[in-house]
Amino acid sequence: MNRDVLTLQALADPVRIRILYLLQEMELSVGELAHTLAQGQPTVSKHLKMLIDCGLVGRRKEGNWVFLRLGAASLVDPVFALLDRWAEVHGRNPWLAADATRLKAINADRSAEAAAYFAAHAAEWDRLRALHVPTEDVDEAILLAIGDHHVGTLVDIGTGTGTMVHLLAGRADSMIGIDRSPEMLRFGRAKLLQAGVTNAELRQGDMNALDLPSGSADTVVLHQVLHYAQRPAAVIAESARILKPTGKLIVIDVAPHDREELRREHAHARLGFGDDEVLDFMKAATLRGRVVDHLAGGTLTVTIWSAEPRSAHLRAVPA
Repeated sequence: MNRDVLTLQALADPVRIRILYLLQEMELSVGELAHTLAQGQPTVSKHLKMLIDCGLVGRRKEGNWVFLRLGAASLVDPVFALLDRWAEVHGRNPWLAADATRLKAINADRSAEAAAYFAAHAAEWDRLRALHVPTEDVDEAILLAIGDHHVGTLVDIGTGTGTMVHLLAGRADSMIGIDRSPEMLRFGRAKLLQAGVTNAELRQGDMNALDLPSGSADTVVLHQVLHYAQRPAAVIAESARILKPTGKLIVIDVAPHDREELRREHAHARLGFGDDEVLDFMKAATLRGRVVDHLAGGTLTVTIWSAEPRSAHLRAVPA
């Protein structure tokens, strides 16, 4: 059947429209969608099949879980433009507000689980981060990824105990480390004080909404933090927002794996990222990204990506 016909059929039910708006906010499992919509999982699965068949929704298998997300922007964006225009004329579906409230509760539950984990493990955080690939190998690869780039004002998002701040202290003019966990920051400040690092400030903050001006950072680092994000694309976009036109973003995270215990025991929201997935996040954030390196270590592989604002690659054309 023609994709246009399938799409129009998929949009003929208000529950499926609600699903699209929920997935516009974040990836969700079938169970989370069922809870938010107050519908049974078999019913939600039937709705999802129609949305998947027409390409408006995609599936992502991760370990024992399956997450739903929006399909390609080329298919989804025109649909949201149509729905938004319809809402302007006929009013917004009243269920959407209730769905948004329930979605906030899911976000709060996920965040509470992660916060409890970080509070419990702050004292041993550096050891946990080094479980799979030797720290020295990762540090060396990060320095190579930065190359001769002027580190300048460094922002380390999800700084934990300040590992990246400590690594780059000698190359940065000033540094800001941001983390949600007060316990992590407390250990980080003590660690930096002991190391004699004086050009750094560690602050409590949210990686989804940084309290920093746009275009204020020469270098932004996301070191083993993206897999804790409920909306990793939004974190990349927020990182891009604070980059200067000549700035550089460095992302260090694990490649896709099936270690479910990391979700259960270590609060991982994602079981790693594929090369192209992160590059797509960067492209959507108007960054030009590339894969720098893959570091194998035991059962997990660490990947390093770098990105720069696309404007940095533009050159004036002589008249």
